[in-house]
Amino acid sequence: MSYKQQLARRGEQLAAEYLEGLGLHIVARNFYVGHDEIDIIAEDDKYIVFVEVKSRAQTKSNMRYGRPAMAVNYQKKQRLIRAGEGYLRQNKPHKQPRIDVVEVYFPPIHEDTPIDISRLIPLKIHHFRNAVIKQRYYYY
Repeated sequence: MSYKQQLARRGEQLAAEYLEGLGLHIVARNFYVGHDEIDIIAEDDKYIVFVEVKSRAQTKSNMRYGRPAMAVNYQKKQRLIRAGEGYLRQNKPHKQPRIDVVEVYFPPIHEDTPIDISRLIPLKIHHFRNAVIKQRYYYY
């Protein structure tokens, strides 16, 4: 597994723990509908929450690309919406759907630095509720 894949996996793990700390129950992780993926699906009494996680190590090269959430571009938003609708068709949770983005910031590290990424502690986590808004969800 590549360095970036390890960092992404650790970010998803920490985001899931963060969401559980907010009282959400994790329903699924890395859920696929065709080629579209949702990193985390969580729920509470009112919402079914589809979560996209973006993780970054704080390096000068990463800083020039802006915030991690900015990587959720139009195409990614459309894939999240399609995957969310696919989940709703398959599972019919009868809760209000919501798409959130969670950013996980890690300390500066480099790919060639020998470090156990599974023990890496984040500098901060940002949670954007309703980061992707669709006018209407269809239940089939």
